[in-house]
Amino acid sequence: MSRSVRIRRAALATGTVAAVAATLFTAAGAYAGSAPADAPDVDVKAVQAHLGQLQSIADANGGNRAHGQPGYKASIDYVKGKLDKAGFTTQVQEFDNNGSTGYNLIADWPGGDEGKTVMTGAHLDSVDAGPGINDNGSGSAGILEVALTVAKSGLKPAKHLRFAWFGDEEDGMVGSQAYVDKLGADKSKIDAYLNFDMIGSPNPGYFVYDDDPRLEKVFKDWFATKNIATEKETEGDGRSDHASFKDAGIPVGGLFSGADYIKTKEQAKNWGGEAGKAFDACYHQSCDTSKNIDEKALDNNSDAIANALWKLSS
Repeated sequence: MSRSVRIRRAALATGTVAAVAATLFTAAGAYAGSAPADAPDVDVKAVQAHLGQLQSIADANGGNRAHGQPGYKASIDYVKGKLDKAGFTTQVQEFDNNGSTGYNLIADWPGGDEGKTVMTGAHLDSVDAGPGINDNGSGSAGILEVALTVAKSGLKPAKHLRFAWFGDEEDGMVGSQAYVDKLGADKSKIDAYLNFDMIGSPNPGYFVYDDDPRLEKVFKDWFATKNIATEKETEGDGRSDHASFKDAGIPVGGLFSGADYIKTKEQAKNWGGEAGKAFDACYHQSCDTSKNIDEKALDNNSDAIANALWKLSS
């Protein structure tokens, strides 16, 4: 999450059922008018394995994965390799900032109505000071494993699914703004943009973006079924990539587990953890490593992301 731009910135007989089902397939391969299937469980160990790879990339490249540094491009290559193998159509978009080339990775899942695209994104870059495993390896790894879960399940959504990993968020949402600037009239084709910037904070909270009531409700309803209290997200307002989309008039939603704000006693009562301490005491520091993750928060948020995609794309 960017600190530098605070103010800116989801009963018939068997034979009859088969016949009816055959007529309900749309050209995109989805069942028209059928109830959406529940999203499968996202394997948190797989999400953590991606975080381990991002940590290794940082370790091999000067301790970070920042814009303009080799660790960032290596991070893009890692995520792209996973998506290509899973059957996504990927493209790397280049942009320039501060004298260095930046990269956005865009991945499209085949099928679905591209005039109603549900887009999920996270920034992949870290700050120069550290490997950025919670900020924002957690969001990047979470949506990567959700994308791979889409592929494993053979999901045939009615709406088109697109995933994005943005560069240079830490200098003020540069990569996401470059992407939105190139959309032109295609902005109207994005039905929703869902942003995930820090979803595994070690002293976590459960914050839901309140920018769009429809998208907010999808997340709040899921957490309610798990008896997990939520609060409106305010710490990250204007400080992450959703701001680029919101400013362009695109509906946005998302989740956040907290950065350098302090957890209150009431929040600790609801969520556990330690009151009087930051949600992430290693925010933008060298100690934001693979040890700086709460597995339960990472698991809950990854499952909530999958649920939102299954619901919103049906």
